[in-house]
Amino acid sequence: MELNTSAAAERNKQPILAELRQLLPASGRVLEIASGTGQHVEYFAREMPGLAWQPTDRDDADLAQIDARRRQSGLANILPALRLDVLEQPWRMARQVDAVLCINMIHISPWETTTALFSGAERLTAAGSGQVILYGPFREGGLHTAPSNEEFDGWLKEKDARFGVRNLEDVEAVADEHGFTRAHLARLPANNLLLGFRRR
Repeated sequence: MELNTSAAAERNKQPILAELRQLLPASGRVLEIASGTGQHVEYFAREMPGLAWQPTDRDDADLAQIDARRRQSGLANILPALRLDVLEQPWRMARQVDAVLCINMIHISPWETTTALFSGAERLTAAGSGQVILYGPFREGGLHTAPSNEEFDGWLKEKDARFGVRNLEDVEAVADEHGFTRAHLARLPANNLLLGFRRR
């Protein structure tokens, strides 16, 4: 099977990894939401072998890509990909996880997915230690952080009026409703943020 490659994933995987090393435990289980091509999960699993990585997606083609990449990698700490749509609550996950990782999803999906993401994470993580880690573009105080993000926001809304670069404070409010407090913010290349939320 020919594997798809995302240029953006190749560019951002190293900066994201540097932040994950600060946030994630040495061992445990990480659930990745919307794994796409599987590039991120393969890279992180190789670099952080003490963690078990559970990739997911809702799309058949992406699930096939992820599993093909997993088999090709030979990495035992990547689990077989699971079908997961965050809006289908409760998530059909039997095991608790230490962290839920979501890269570049909430701006290319309806706002309801952000609420669903934290709702699912609340059920699957432990109080006092569970985490949600988000990466992507955000507005701060209602303002875009760069002209390129503003242009991107316009392009997203042309595709689907429900999409768009989310306001950081709105995401923090949803997190708070589900028992998560932002404990980490890193400004990464291409005007993106990596946010770490921890369960109270």
